[in-house]
Amino acid sequence: MEQADSRREQGRKAHRQADWDRAYELLGSEDSETPLQPGDLELLAIAAYMTGRDTDCVDFWSRAHQEFIRADDLKKAAECAFWTGLILFNMGESARGNGWNNRSRSLLEDYPHHCAEKGLILISEALQHLRSGETDTAAELFIKAGKTGKKFNNPDLITFSRLGLGQTRILEENFSEGTKLLDEAMVSVIAEETSPIVTGIVYCNVLSMCRKICDMHRAREWTTAMSRWCNSQSELVPYRAQCLVRRAEIMQLQGDWEDAMYEIEKAHKLAGKSIPPAEGEAWYCQGELYRLQGNFSKAETSYRRANQMGRKPQPGLALLKLAQDQPLAATEAIRQAEQENRDPGNRSAILPAFIEIMLKTDQLQDAQNAANELSGLAEKLDTRYLRAIAKRAKGQILLEENKPRKALEKLNQAWSTLKQEGAIYESARTRVLIGLAYRALDAPETAELELDAASWIFRQLGAAHDLSRTDILIRNTGTEKTHGLTPRELEVLCSLATGKTNKQIASELFISERTVDRHVSNILGKLNLPSRSAATAYAYKHNLL
Repeated sequence: MEQADSRREQGRKAHRQADWDRAYELLGSEDSETPLQPGDLELLAIAAYMTGRDTDCVDFWSRAHQEFIRADDLKKAAECAFWTGLILFNMGESARGNGWNNRSRSLLEDYPHHCAEKGLILISEALQHLRSGETDTAAELFIKAGKTGKKFNNPDLITFSRLGLGQTRILEENFSEGTKLLDEAMVSVIAEETSPIVTGIVYCNVLSMCRKICDMHRAREWTTAMSRWCNSQSELVPYRAQCLVRRAEIMQLQGDWEDAMYEIEKAHKLAGKSIPPAEGEAWYCQGELYRLQGNFSKAETSYRRANQMGRKPQPGLALLKLAQDQPLAATEAIRQAEQENRDPGNRSAILPAFIEIMLKTDQLQDAQNAANELSGLAEKLDTRYLRAIAKRAKGQILLEENKPRKALEKLNQAWSTLKQEGAIYESARTRVLIGLAYRALDAPETAELELDAASWIFRQLGAAHDLSRTDILIRNTGTEKTHGLTPRELEVLCSLATGKTNKQIASELFISERTVDRHVSNILGKLNLPSRSAATAYAYKHNLL
C-alpha cells in the first residue's frame, strides 16, 4: 500500500512538472492495479492527451465522469463530459462529441446554482454555432461564457471565451477586435494561467488565425512563444507537429530553408497525432520549399500528398505549373482557387499568386482587379506584410503598363517593408522588379546592381529557378541589349521575326491574339519601325534571334 501511495504521489508530482510520459506511466501503472479515484483519473486523462494517447484519454475522462456521477458531484461530472466531447471533436468524431456535449448540458439543466461548469457548456454550444457559421449566436455565447469565467475566477473559461470570440470577430471581418482578443488570450497562456490542454489549444488556434490573415509579424512572435512552451513539456505530442509546421513556415519566410525542411521532416513523424492533424499542412509546406528550391518533381509529389491529406495545394501548385512553363494549367488552377476561396483570410494567400499568373499570361485587367482587392484587404486586415505584397503587386502592374517611375515608388516601399519583416526571399523578388524598373528608365548600371543583389540572395537561399532567371536578366541588362523592350515584347519580336502569324504567336505564348496585336504595336512604336518586315530586319540586324 505504501508503494502504491508513493507511485501515485510520484505520478502527481510528474504531472505538476509537466513530465507527461512519466505521469502517464506512474498513474497508469497504479490504475492497472488499483482503480484510481476520479481526481487522479483526470490527471491520467490529461497525461494521456498530452502524450498523444487520445483513445486512452477519452476512456479515462469517461471513467472519471462516471465516478463523479456516483459521488453525486454533477459539476465535476459535467466538466469531464465537456473535455471528453472536446477531445472527440478534435479527433474528428463529431457525433460522439455532440453526444458528450449534450450529456454535459443535461447534467446541469436542473442544477440550482450558477457555476463555472455552466460556462464550459456555453463554450461547447458556441463552438457548434461557430462551426455552422452562426457568428452572432456564437459571439453571444462566448461573451456570456467569459462573464461566467470572470465571476468564478476561472482562467480556462476566460481564455476560451477570448479565443472563441476573437475567431468569431475575424470571421465577421472585424479584424482589429479579433486580433486584440487573440492577443489577450495569448497573454493568459504566456503567464501560465491556463491548464495545459487549454494552453495548447490557444497556441494552435491563434497561430492558425495569424497565418490565415497573413499577419506574419504576430505569427512569428507567437510561434517563438509556442516553441518555448512545447520544448518545456516533456514528451508533449498533440501540438508539437503543428508547432513544427508553423516554425517551418516562419523559417521559410526568413530564408532559413534548410532548417525549415528539417522541422518539416520532424513534423511528418508526429503529424498524425497533432491537434488538429498537421499532415496536410506539413506536406504543403514541404512542397513550397521544394518549389522555391527549383526541385519541381518533389514539389509536385508533396503538393499531391497534401491534397490527399485534406489540404488544398493552392496557390503553390498553380505557381509550380507557371514555373514549369504550363501557363494554361496554372491559370486554370488559380482561377478555380480564386473562385472557391471567398473568405478574406484565404484570399490574402490566393490573390498574390493570382496576380502573378494573370500578369504572366497577359490578362492585365484581371490582375488589376485582383490588385485593387488585395490593397483593400491589406488595409482591412491591417498587416504590414500584406500591405507590402499589395504594393508590390501594384508596382508589377505599373511596370506592365510601361510606367516605370510610378512602379519604382511602389516597389521601393514594398521592398523596405519586406526587408524589415525579415521576408528574405520576397524582398529579393521585389528587387528583381526594381531592377526591371530601372532598366525601363534607361539606368542600366543601377538596374544591374539591383539584379545582382537579388541574384546573390537567391544563390544563398538555393533558389535555383529564381537564380537562373535573374542571371539571364543580368546578362541582358542595358538598353543596348533590350532595345527598350520588355521581356515579353522581346519574345514577341523574336517569334514575329521567324515568320509566325499573330495567331501562332498567341498560341505559342499562351496569350490572346488581341494581346499580341498590342505587343506588336508597342514594338513598332518603341523601335520607330513602319512594319512587321522592318521589325524582322531589325531583329536579324541586332542578333536578337
